[in-house]
Amino acid sequence: MHPQSPERRRLFADQVRSARPDLAQLCLLIGAEADPELDDTDMRAARRILDRLADQLTELLSDRPRGPRSLALALAELLGTRYGFRGRPGDYQHLSSVLLHEVLRRRRGLPILLSVVWIEVARRAGVPVHGVALPGHFVVGFGTRDEQVLANPFAGGQVLSRADAELMVAGATGAPLAPSMLNPAGPLDIVLRILNNVRAWAAARPERSDVALWAVELSLLLPAHSDRLHYDRAQLLVQRGDFLAGAVEIETYADTLAATDEAAAVLLRREAHGARAMLN
Repeated sequence: MHPQSPERRRLFADQVRSARPDLAQLCLLIGAEADPELDDTDMRAARRILDRLADQLTELLSDRPRGPRSLALALAELLGTRYGFRGRPGDYQHLSSVLLHEVLRRRRGLPILLSVVWIEVARRAGVPVHGVALPGHFVVGFGTRDEQVLANPFAGGQVLSRADAELMVAGATGAPLAPSMLNPAGPLDIVLRILNNVRAWAAARPERSDVALWAVELSLLLPAHSDRLHYDRAQLLVQRGDFLAGAVEIETYADTLAATDEAAAVLLRREAHGARAMLN
């Protein structure tokens, strides 16, 4: 496990607490956790790629209408057709598929990271677009709720009909599409979902507990996070042999839980005692 950069962590914490979080910067800082070779020069290069794509989008839109469907088709033409940004089922097996700098390099990735590319390119070009966190599949939306057009960057920018979206949700959950599922996802919602994807990738690979640990630690920096993350971090620390730090984290979670569930807090304190006993 490579040592984490306190400066990078501070930058991440500052961004998630800012009035207007920089989604691209946050995604690049996630990438720096996974790839210690990613430096400031590489991050600036990634942002320049987004800038150049935005310039091309502006040119493409110069003589086109600005309705939601037209904007979706223009982005699909530029990013999906001209540059080949899309995904394949096999991309779910690779950590690089959730790292923005790698997605920009490979032009492949998970739906949420491809959506980040769309959002960031569009934002730079002054095109209103938002993320839509459908269950099991992230897409992008154009326009207001009454005229909303959805596009699927994972499929190269395929414009989705209402029936397409309903089938996508039904396939993931077995439930119907609820109107709330179409609400715009904010930058921090997107970042949390990316980190959850990282954790899911690592959970299937116990030998990569280092990845799971930094994903949990970044999640804990988000202003609104689940207290349960403290317990998740504790379990990872114990798994990695840091029994004392794990015990302290379990006790932190127990203290939080005690106000509402004293019995559970007692069990957690016993678990913390057991973790400390492993030091002997």
